[in-house]
Amino acid sequence: MNRLGQRVMAAWVALGPRYLPFADVATPDLPLARLLRLSLFQVSVGMALVLLVGTLNRVMIVELGVPASLVGIMVALPVLFAPARALIGYKSDTHRCELGWRRVPFIWKGTLWQFGGFAIMPFALLVLAGKGHAAEAPAWLGLAGAALAFLLVGAGVHMVQTAGLALATDLTPPESHARVVGLMYVMLLVGMIGSALLFGAALWNFSPGRLVQVIQGAAVVTLILNTAAMWKQETRRPPRGARRAPDPSFRESWARFCAGEHGVRRLVVVGIGTLAFGMADILLEPFGGQVLELSVAATTKLTALLALGGLLGFTVASHVLGGGGDPYRVALQGALVGVPAFALVIVAGPASLTGLFLIGNALIGFGAALFGHGTLTATMNRAPKDQAGLALGAWGAVQATAAGVALALSGTIRDTVTAALEGSGGMLGLTAIAGGYMTVYALEIALLLVTVAALVPLVRRAAAATGGVRGAVTS
Repeated sequence: MNRLGQRVMAAWVALGPRYLPFADVATPDLPLARLLRLSLFQVSVGMALVLLVGTLNRVMIVELGVPASLVGIMVALPVLFAPARALIGYKSDTHRCELGWRRVPFIWKGTLWQFGGFAIMPFALLVLAGKGHAAEAPAWLGLAGAALAFLLVGAGVHMVQTAGLALATDLTPPESHARVVGLMYVMLLVGMIGSALLFGAALWNFSPGRLVQVIQGAAVVTLILNTAAMWKQETRRPPRGARRAPDPSFRESWARFCAGEHGVRRLVVVGIGTLAFGMADILLEPFGGQVLELSVAATTKLTALLALGGLLGFTVASHVLGGGGDPYRVALQGALVGVPAFALVIVAGPASLTGLFLIGNALIGFGAALFGHGTLTATMNRAPKDQAGLALGAWGAVQATAAGVALALSGTIRDTVTAALEGSGGMLGLTAIAGGYMTVYALEIALLLVTVAALVPLVRRAAAATGGVRGAVTS
């Protein structure tokens, strides 16, 4: 190769770390291709979330005629397994396998649960709705089958994501954790956006047979993605030679985790902040339709706008944290961004300013991304090497539980306030419907302020510790 060719090649190689998102997280021991392959489990998780919360939510109510209350219960069933994520993480920390794996068996088991749930789900839903030949089947069979399917998929998602994130922590050095978190979140959003478009196109002409094909196709794709993600990722350490000391019990490990650096406070912050951002998830689109009178096509784009704000937030957080920034400070900035974001949404209602509403949506996604990235990075950085699974499982348990509670509370509060205002003639000149939505948004602002108050001491202590380390190094 001549000298000009060598220069061109060197310049092309240098583009990777500088301009490709998250390319600088790769190391000689963990190339970018292998890291991207590992992140495929987040694509399957995103696909499952879209199918459960989005696509099937609409299909069950509109096309299959299932009562909305029953649909809400089915969609909420996976949240029952969220608290078990801490136990799953602990088990993956201490698991002993003759093949020498800790994380892979849990990813595989969770994958099989997802596959099994998706395999029986379409038939159970058709029996539940009494469609076609399933109309002669007893109703309790469809109810039991649908509940089992949602439970299996939910348990599989929680297990795969907990063990997968723990494996990513094991494989990457601490200085790369921030970029790994950003990459995993981006792949989750990619899975959600891509699968939403594919499911929408596949179910454009709905039929029971097409529903079976789509859901069972998702089962096959989940199996393929998760198998590719964990293939030759975890180093085998067969249990040969000297005996290992007995592992601590879950209670002992949990007590040690809580006694660590602000362990309980970190979980409280995650719970309150997730509750604050999560209550708006199912209300933004209905608010745009009922209060601002936006069309269905316009409100559907709000999800993409929220995701776009999230992608920008993850990119900014990865850049800041990758440069040595404090994850607590990033989480604090996310909560602070959320306060004016929800204020813009509130103001947009009575003023009928659609532009403010759209800006508020994007800022909500941006702030939630900063907050989620910061808290998860702090958890990864401060988790002891032998407790990575437990720490990430605890974070996931609190985050998923708070998100589920937020969905339930937001709808309940909106309906309760709307019903109360209908009898009193509105509030501050607003309609009863607008008052119900705005009450929820105002509560979210209050919760974000509580989150800020809880984060400030963590930011100050982290700054003091950094200053102390720098002073010691200087002296």
